[in-house]
Amino acid sequence: MVKSYEVSFEIAGPAAMFTRPDSGAAQVSYPAPTFSAAKGMFEAIACLRGDKGSDRKGAATIRPTKVEICAPLKFHKYTTNYGGPLRKSNQMAQGSSYQIPATILIDVCYRLYGIVEEVSMSRDGTNHRHYLQDLFHRRLKQGKVYYTPCLGWKEFVPSYVGAFREATKKQEDIDMVIPSMLHSVFDKISDGEVAPRFTVDAVIREGELIYAK
Repeated sequence: MVKSYEVSFEIAGPAAMFTRPDSGAAQVSYPAPTFSAAKGMFEAIACLRGDKGSDRKGAATIRPTKVEICAPLKFHKYTTNYGGPLRKSNQMAQGSSYQIPATILIDVCYRLYGIVEEVSMSRDGTNHRHYLQDLFHRRLKQGKVYYTPCLGWKEFVPSYVGAFREATKKQEDIDMVIPSMLHSVFDKISDGEVAPRFTVDAVIREGELIYAK
């Protein structure tokens, strides 16, 4: 039987935005992180990309498996400044931005679960899945990150990232079906090409969303 290398952590913050692509210009958030958003949070804490200059060191990655919603869902109107490539030419020339409305989440808390998967094998006998699991737990305990994890948009930084807190409870009264939910932006778990993938009828049952494989 193949051993499973599991990892998990809790993240909370004053605001979050996991954009629904079908919400148009006035963007609306999903009630929970997408698979891609969850993966980015895991990788902010620990990742193992191997050694591209040598095949001796293997690579591993963390695949999110599920998320628990641990705070009541509170949607809130928000306005953000857009300075991207879809601005008019005169706005880009002047370096100006414009405001767009959004519906975000406030006072959020999630528990994220994942499993370490092999990307490439190592030839030096190192169990790189165990190594990444241990690295993740160690860095989480020490409060170390490679970059600040965000709750969707980069401006929404967490107030807490760490081990599960005893007082945190799953919101078991949350049950819903999301007709179409963005799963991932890339076609592979690691080093993939842009190819958005959606989950049809994503189910949140008793506050828990299980990510599709």
